[in-house]
Amino acid sequence: MKKTLITLSALILFTLTSFAQMFGPRGVAPIPLWPDGFPEKEYEARPDDFQKRVLPKDFMEPKLEIYPAAKPNGLCILECPGGGYTMLSDSHEGRQMAQWFNSLGITYCVLEYRLPFGFSYVPLHDAERAMSIIREHAEEWGVEHIGVMGCSAGGHLASTLATHYSTPETRPEFQILLYPVITMEESYTHMGSRNNLLGQNPSEELVNEFCNEKQVTSETAPAIMILSTDDNTVDPKNSIEYFYALKKAGVSASMHIYPIGGHGYGNMDHFVYKREWTAEVEKWLRELSF
Repeated sequence: MKKTLITLSALILFTLTSFAQMFGPRGVAPIPLWPDGFPEKEYEARPDDFQKRVLPKDFMEPKLEIYPAAKPNGLCILECPGGGYTMLSDSHEGRQMAQWFNSLGITYCVLEYRLPFGFSYVPLHDAERAMSIIREHAEEWGVEHIGVMGCSAGGHLASTLATHYSTPETRPEFQILLYPVITMEESYTHMGSRNNLLGQNPSEELVNEFCNEKQVTSETAPAIMILSTDDNTVDPKNSIEYFYALKKAGVSASMHIYPIGGHGYGNMDHFVYKREWTAEVEKWLRELSF
């Protein structure tokens, strides 16, 4: 009996430890982005075909998950998970990275943004609102500088925030982009992300508006990009064109292209260059000047 209890206790401890390693530290209670209702009335009154989609309830209730650093160094990262604008990969491209960033003294926030379904500005509105919330709590959380991070379609949202922000308070001060969607040009975009963000037949004006490589200015935040040569989901040309746009605008940019890895690895250990990319990001963050 005693041996059984010891074994059971060990199993419980192992399970709890595994979950802690998988999901990282627990954050504070999530903050709803729009407790008084969405700013876009047309989104609230979505057509029936949108209403009929089977989606987790959380995707329609945007919120900000906060993971405060025990010893904050003044940096904060707003993470935008990927998912092709049709879901949120908010585990390995979201909260699993909290423990890593917290260990560096960085306050980490995961944005649970709304899915657009053709209401193109909805994710950007959520990202700007999240930035405003962080600014409101900056002193409380020990935050001095806020950057944005995104993976895949979340990288498109992150770079959209960096190029389309509407006020100084919502401007990110740096960008970390993992295998991001950048363009909406049909020849090399990720078509699923494009269709979900812009709709099936977007105008040329709308396409150009969300081609973020065309929206870079000298005020766009410095960026580091992580991607793989063999990414067959999001063409590496997305990042390459963004890199050259930043360079042309006089904005500091760093890009690391690994020979293998494909797409969507996020925080997963199976990516053979995980140690390399995380080390490069850490070094880049240490060298940032504001």
